[in-house]
Amino acid sequence: MKAYELVVYREKCHGCGNCVIACPVNAKNPETWGGKGPYSDDVVIRVENGAVAIINKDLCGGCGACIEACPVGAIELVFKRK
Repeated sequence: MKAYELVVYREKCHGCGNCVIACPVNAKNPETWGGKGPYSDDVVIRVENGAVAIINKDLCGGCGACIEACPVGAIELVFKRK
């Protein structure tokens, strides 16, 4: 079990796709270019209906690249308490 959880705030997101491109897990998929992300389940996040969506949180390594790339603070890592 991970000590953190990736959380997105869709109401803040404006769909730029910076997070999708910045994610190193997503970068392994050549369809990530363009910002929306591939339509497969082997990515952490992608833009759906104009806002970021978590697709496979289990693939998230907690690096924070998506958080740094987000210009509107729509993504964060929440650390769980034991």
